[in-house]
Amino acid sequence: MDIITEIVSTILAQMQKPTLAFLIGGMMLAALGSKFEVPEPIYKFIVILLLLKVGIGAGISVREANFVELAVPALLAAGVGIAIVLLGRVTLARWRGVSQLDATATVGLFGAVSASTLAAGMAVLDDEGIAYEGFIGALYPFMDVAALVTAIVLARLAAARKAATSVQGGGTMTMGGGAGGPVIEKGLIKNILLDTVRSPAISALLLGLALGLFARPETVYASFYEPLFRGLLSVLMLIMGIEAWSRLSELKGVAHAYLFYGITAPLVHGALGFGAGLIAHHFTGFSAGGVVLLSIMAASSSDISGPPTMRGALPEANPSAYVGASTGLGTPVAILSIPLFMALADYFIGF
Repeated sequence: MDIITEIVSTILAQMQKPTLAFLIGGMMLAALGSKFEVPEPIYKFIVILLLLKVGIGAGISVREANFVELAVPALLAAGVGIAIVLLGRVTLARWRGVSQLDATATVGLFGAVSASTLAAGMAVLDDEGIAYEGFIGALYPFMDVAALVTAIVLARLAAARKAATSVQGGGTMTMGGGAGGPVIEKGLIKNILLDTVRSPAISALLLGLALGLFARPETVYASFYEPLFRGLLSVLMLIMGIEAWSRLSELKGVAHAYLFYGITAPLVHGALGFGAGLIAHHFTGFSAGGVVLLSIMAASSSDISGPPTMRGALPEANPSAYVGASTGLGTPVAILSIPLFMALADYFIGF
C-alpha cells in the first residue's frame, strides 16, 4: 500500500510542475474550444531561445569538467543514449498501430535526460552521504544530444524511405539492396544527417554547445537566458498542450502501448546505464555514486531539452504521445527507481 501511495503522490507532484501543468492547461483550453493561440513566429523564437539556453548551459558544464576523467563516462553516456533510441525502434516503433514517427519522437525523449530527475538523484545521494564525481552534471549533454540527434535522423530517414517507396512503387529504388542500392542509401543518409544538423532546432542546440565550450557566455547566460527559461518553457508547453488535444484521437487505439512503454522503459534503460557505469568503474575507477547517477540519467526522460527539440525538428509528431509518455509516466517511474539503483550499486560495488 505504501508503494502505491508513493507512486500516486509522485505522479500528482509531477502534474503540478510547470512542464506537465501547462501542458494539461493547454489541453483544457483546447477542450473548452478556446481561440487562444500563439503566433508561429513567436513560437519559433521561443524554441530557439530555449535550445540556445540548454546548449550554452551544457557547454559550460563540459568545459569546466576534467576532460581526461570525463572522456570514458561521456562516451559511454552517449552510447547509452543511442542504444535507448535503437532499442525503442525495435520495440515501441514496431507495436501494431503505433505511428513510427510518434514512437521515434517518444524514444528520443526517453533516451535524452531529465535534469530535474538527475538533480533528485543527486539530492538523495547527498542526503545519504554518498560521494560521486563532480563532473557528473557534464555527462548529461552527451547522452541528451546523442539520443535526440539519433531519433531525429532515424525519423527523417524513415520518412525519406517511405516517400521514395511510394514514388518508385517498389520498383528500382530499393534501399540497401539491388544494383546501386547501397550508393543510394549512403547518399540518403548523408543528406539526412546534413539536413538534421542544419535544421533550426539542432543548429541552435549545437551553437549553444559551441558557445558554452569555446566562449565565455556566463554573464549573458545568467542575466538573460536563465531568468527567462522557465517562463518560456511554460508557454511552449501551453502551445503543445493545445496541439496535443487536437491530436489525442490518434492515440485511442494504441494508448496501451505508450502506457506499457512509459512504465517499463525507465527500468530497462536504467539497467543499460548501470551496465555502462560498471564498465566505467572497471576501467577508470568511476565511483558507485557515479554509477547510480548514470543509471538515473538513463532511466530519466527529457522534460526540458527534448520537447522543444522534437517540436522544432519533427513538427508532424504527436505531443500527446511523446510528452505524455515521457513526462507523465516515465519521470515518476524514473524517480521511484532511484533506491533500486542505489541498492544495485551497493551490492556490486559498495558505497
